[in-house]
Amino acid sequence: MVPRVRTFLLILCLLVTGASAAMPSESSPRPYLALGDSVVFGFITQAGFEYVNPTNFIGFPDYVGRDLRLNDVNAACPGETTGSFLSATATDHGCRAFRSQAPLHVSYGSTQSSFALSFLAKHKRTRLVTIMLGANDLFLLEEACAGDQTCIANGLPQMLATISANIATILGEIRASATRGSLSSRITILSTTRMRPEPR
Repeated sequence: MVPRVRTFLLILCLLVTGASAAMPSESSPRPYLALGDSVVFGFITQAGFEYVNPTNFIGFPDYVGRDLRLNDVNAACPGETTGSFLSATATDHGCRAFRSQAPLHVSYGSTQSSFALSFLAKHKRTRLVTIMLGANDLFLLEEACAGDQTCIANGLPQMLATISANIATILGEIRASATRGSLSSRITILSTTRMRPEPR
């Protein structure tokens, strides 16, 4: 669980740093789009009947939106990988299975990437986008190696390169939306995957 703990602490630091840039000058709420995996979603293992109602799961976007006076839209999916975020055919770590059994905070039939770009095109007053991905990519490597440390160490460089390439694509698409004029010039994009995770 070390990568998730470090990632969570990092995003708290980033949000504190980016708060002034994300805060709208107007009193009315502006959109805040939260993207990512189970940490963003607020996932609880073996919650039981609570899964039928996504409002039972509270993630950090709920607190960020409240504190920054932004209207948070949480598009996260438990088990999302950087690959499945972009492609409906890429391997995930349970996101599709979760979506087939329980609702997300927001409903969409596409990839999370497609939803994000569509949302940003329609909500030009979006002030903040946070992205938290990468841990599930590493969990897949762990499982493929059956926990063998040598196997994990050998596969880690390629896995980190894949994560880096996918995150670069994701950030590039979001930034491209901004340069096309679909977003305010004051939007803040925070990503927590510009780090070197370690296997558990």
